[in-house]
Amino acid sequence: MKLLAISDLHLANPVNREAMANLPYAPEDWLILAGDIAERLDHLREIFALTADRFARVIWVPGNHELWTVPENGPNGDSQSNAPLAGEAKYNAIVDLAREHGVLTPEDEYPLWTGPGGPCVIAPLFLLYDYSFRPDDLPRDQVIPWAREGGAVCADEMLLNPAPYPSREAWCQARCDDAEARLMALDGAPTVLVNHYPLRRDLVHIPRIPRFIPWCGTRRTEDWHTRFNAKVAVSGHLHVRRTDWIDGTRFEEVSLGYPKQWDRQRGILPYIREILPGPPVMA
Repeated sequence: MKLLAISDLHLANPVNREAMANLPYAPEDWLILAGDIAERLDHLREIFALTADRFARVIWVPGNHELWTVPENGPNGDSQSNAPLAGEAKYNAIVDLAREHGVLTPEDEYPLWTGPGGPCVIAPLFLLYDYSFRPDDLPRDQVIPWAREGGAVCADEMLLNPAPYPSREAWCQARCDDAEARLMALDGAPTVLVNHYPLRRDLVHIPRIPRFIPWCGTRRTEDWHTRFNAKVAVSGHLHVRRTDWIDGTRFEEVSLGYPKQWDRQRGILPYIREILPGPPVMA
């Protein structure tokens, strides 16, 4: 019995969809889908159904791609003419879709893992970002030009509508407020924190596009791994798979990425990371 995780499946790409279709059954294991699974509801429906059938439990958190406002396909594969969902309405529609398949979301009760490495509470989080991952002397209104000068752009600026919130920062604040209250109510119980974005700025290692960092999280969560007794913190988003240890907490970046970022000959199974029981705790 293992707790496993993967993110950034980007199922709009047929290569990644085919790889997931060949995923073997693991009826005793739990699987975390840590965001950027797909943009369209039909692709999300397929992956929720597939993983719920092959794992004992599936837990999902959204990335930015799930929140994009994009045209959806109808039941016959044709593009629907009605206005696509945006912002919180899109998120809520995905939550409803996940629940149809028994997939847990950030809106559900946190499950208790009692398998190897437990017991601990698995906390799926949806926190977004607030552009605070930026140089200390850089004003907020200069973030986008600064990033662009370094060759970094983010499609969220066009596709991630925060409605009904006035900004992504406001949505991030509301999500952090809610998650913080729920985590405090755990009263120190050991946790696995799952968020699409890394919880700490020093975990962002993207040497190809270092100025992409403003879209990578919020400084508000820098100490959540210690405040909320995290054994492991799971994230994706960066497409840079790695393990870090900070203050005795293991941080796992679990992204798959686009087809050029993983070895198709190996299949997808080697890219699914073991979260628990995992390796021994480092001193």
